[in-house]
Amino acid sequence: MSATLRLYLMRHGETEWSRSGQHTGGSDIPLTPHGEEMSRNLRPMLAGLSFTQVLVSPRLRARQTCEGAGLSAAARTEPDLAEWDYGDYESLRTVDIRKRRSGWNIWRDGCPGGESPREISLRADRLIDRLRKLEGRIALFSHGHFGRVLAARWTGLPVALGQQFVLSPATLSILSLAAADPPQPAERQIELWNSPSTLPL
Repeated sequence: MSATLRLYLMRHGETEWSRSGQHTGGSDIPLTPHGEEMSRNLRPMLAGLSFTQVLVSPRLRARQTCEGAGLSAAARTEPDLAEWDYGDYESLRTVDIRKRRSGWNIWRDGCPGGESPREISLRADRLIDRLRKLEGRIALFSHGHFGRVLAARWTGLPVALGQQFVLSPATLSILSLAAADPPQPAERQIELWNSPSTLPL
């Protein structure tokens, strides 16, 4: 089956908070110099590819990554690509949160004052409904937790299973929609995950 839609999902490059393990939702933390270099390393991975749309989270770190990858001229802000809203846990590390709330797991418990797993799952589904109407190659610049949510929901998995998908800074993943013979529905697949390797075109 050939893909009618490919989503090229890129997590932003390194920031001071991603390096320290601090939860970064709405805070506009810029890329580190290393994060900027990481974003530029995406360019050869995308060389020669044309995108029908380039969608980017409103957060600075995602926009800087898009710029480093060489796609900012065509980029359009997509609010639903923003990171999980960590609410009261913004800027905290998991180890610090668990000192307050033993056994806390974001995939099960969500964040007080922020998004619950159900809420972020609904946000991902809303975005997927719009993306499925598109064709060709779409570049998406987003974040670690939300990218994992998107992969889970793209494949029809419960949002909690997103914790099984490791997503490192400035990596590329490809989610595709493969055409099928009627009356079978199109199949949503993961072609590439968390990888800087050679891309299927």
